[in-house]
Amino acid sequence: MTRQRVLPGANPATYLRHVLHADDRVWVEKNCYVDIFIEVIHALGLEPLAAMGFCAAVDFEGDCFTFFKPPHDELRELYGLDVQELNVWRPLVEHAAHHLGAGKLISTEADAFHLPDAAGTDYRRNHVKTTIILADLDVDGRRLGYFHNAGYFELQGEDFDHVFRIGAARDLEFLPLFAELLRVDRLKHRSVEELALVARGLLAKHVERRPAVNPVLRFQHAFGEELATIQERGLDFYHAWAFATVRQLGAAFELLAFHLRWLAHTGAGDDLESAATDFDHVSAGAKTFILKAARAVHSGKALDATTTFGEMSGAWDRGMTRLADELARVPARSQ
Repeated sequence: MTRQRVLPGANPATYLRHVLHADDRVWVEKNCYVDIFIEVIHALGLEPLAAMGFCAAVDFEGDCFTFFKPPHDELRELYGLDVQELNVWRPLVEHAAHHLGAGKLISTEADAFHLPDAAGTDYRRNHVKTTIILADLDVDGRRLGYFHNAGYFELQGEDFDHVFRIGAARDLEFLPLFAELLRVDRLKHRSVEELALVARGLLAKHVERRPAVNPVLRFQHAFGEELATIQERGLDFYHAWAFATVRQLGAAFELLAFHLRWLAHTGAGDDLESAATDFDHVSAGAKTFILKAARAVHSGKALDATTTFGEMSGAWDRGMTRLADELARVPARSQ
């Protein structure tokens, strides 16, 4: 079987990740789904900063913050990137050979236990569900090039066999992995000005559906009620809780701040920089809080995070007010 490569220029040894994943970001990794789309859009020669307006609608859902993902219809509108669910009716490796051979990418669930880029965390240590995008398949050589988290990587040999269940005994209890097709044959390479115009219109829609009640305040109330339970269940439980709550809050508003600065740089808004600074405070406050909470869980001591929550909630209010006012002041022009 010949090698199937959708992005011939992608090389794990030389790949340069997008600025959103630079080492000096507050949250280098956001969540597995948005991270891979940032890098795939970047690898396609497009600008992922234009797609991050959806973060304005991130809300506290009661036991987690919104697991934010780029809406598929907006990926199509911005870039011509078409994402559709893949009906996994036969072994995934056969789907991969067919669709990568046709120039399409595949996103799929995977076990981080078999992903070497997770060395030091989950690789060969913990079975954790994550999402990857398949881009380079060599079945005979048992090699796979894939996007995961903040970059582009390669796995081979035994890891290849496990990811695709090569040689695994038939298991009637194993459910097919969720997967999606990414068609890249109709990409739109818009000018910066045109892309910003479309992005600003999409941002306005997400700002309209922002939470009606400050989500940081609701999270503060929930944390006060849950801290004792989190301490009782220990650090493993804390890390899962923190990823679902604090990390999603902080990472979303770091992305939103970058999105607003990109729009401001293109001339698509006058007061977006001020709102971006407010959302920087939300993101940085979440990073401060996640460290303080970890120490409280480890020590079993009480934690008074009133000041941190107050600063974050105030910044959220100010940022949303400024953002809504700016968008209302200068409505997006028709495309």
